[in-house]
Amino acid sequence: MPEPPRPTRQPERQASKLVVTASHRNANLDFYLARAAQARVEAEAATLEHVRERCLRSEAAWTAMAERAQRSERLKAAEAERKAESGLTS
Repeated sequence: MPEPPRPTRQPERQASKLVVTASHRNANLDFYLARAAQARVEAEAATLEHVRERCLRSEAAWTAMAERAQRSERLKAAEAERKAESGLTS
């Protein structure tokens, strides 16, 4: 019995990849901020000191990640603007 034909993979389009990447970065930032907020709430609700401290460390780590993501976005936007002004494409 002959094998059924295998589906072929279509190459991804570059334009759609850029859109996914941009929304992905925003999703990461939103995720980091949401986790920081959740850790803050858990710290405020904690009755044990070591749990509160752990939650506050977690909040600080998520906040630092969010700040790095925001800085990265600003740098990428500035670089894209610089390239556009000088006529570069990538």
